[in-house]
Amino acid sequence: MLSDLPPQTDPGVLIDFRTADDADVYRIGPDGPALVQTVDFFTPIVDDPFTYGQIAAANSLSDVYAMGGEPLTALAIAGFPDGVLDAATIRQIFLGGYDKLREAGVALLGGHTVRDPEIKFGYAVTGRVDPDRIWSNAGARPGDRLILTKPLGTGIVGTAIKKGTSPQALVDAAVASMIRLNRTAAAVLRTFGDAVHACTDVTGFGLAGHGSEMAAASMVTLVFDAPRVPLLPGVREIVARNQPGGLRSNRDHFGSGVSAEGVAPDLLPLFFDPQTSGGLLVSVDASHADAIITALRDADVPAVIVGEVRPRSSYRIEFRS
Repeated sequence: MLSDLPPQTDPGVLIDFRTADDADVYRIGPDGPALVQTVDFFTPIVDDPFTYGQIAAANSLSDVYAMGGEPLTALAIAGFPDGVLDAATIRQIFLGGYDKLREAGVALLGGHTVRDPEIKFGYAVTGRVDPDRIWSNAGARPGDRLILTKPLGTGIVGTAIKKGTSPQALVDAAVASMIRLNRTAAAVLRTFGDAVHACTDVTGFGLAGHGSEMAAASMVTLVFDAPRVPLLPGVREIVARNQPGGLRSNRDHFGSGVSAEGVAPDLLPLFFDPQTSGGLLVSVDASHADAIITALRDADVPAVIVGEVRPRSSYRIEFRS
């Protein structure tokens, strides 16, 4: 909807909506710091209100981490239907979000709530970033290695939760992944300086969609080793019966730029699965990839090298079987 607007003329705008990055970046003065700004909210993905608030906060903060920034402040955004939720339930949603903001060291300054027939909750987040150390999605280089810091499958699990068909162990694994901040992963990555070439977080467009945006912005092809991509344990067993509408939309929108010859039919949908509070997809210098993986795992981040960057071909994304 924003693409038809006239170009920006403010020299402080470093990154805006035109590059499909995770957040926008604005420099304050010619020699000043830069602000990172983002907003995200969504409908409930779990039944427990406190957990829903936690996930919404972690998801909203993630865009700032994906730009190499540190979140500072947040404004709550919420929509609740009249006469459906009691005050105690609404309070638990806000408390869950506040719990994650405090863990991240982020100050909650206020917010805005409206009446809405469908429950929605999230945050507008402002952070800071070194203007010379911004992680755009446009910096991936041929020869880089691709790292993913969280497993896939939360969209399929969320659909199964709504149907009451997901094993509890899988629900627990999905929730643990979604409430986990990308804060530690981003902090470890920042210690490697210029070895980090590009970054995005894997959320609503899935691995294939956000990978496609990185490939397009960087004018490269991302090649993933399909069997190496981490998945929530047991999620492949429920793929066929629990594909969300967003998965089909992602496949329709991004599928023409994806090659996946030989990939198992119960595996391919997971690459289009819309994620909530997903991990970081990072393009790093190949000579530092092993050291980065070691550092991430030492920090208890379950990161995996999932592929490599190649010169641009007829496909933006290739999944190798």
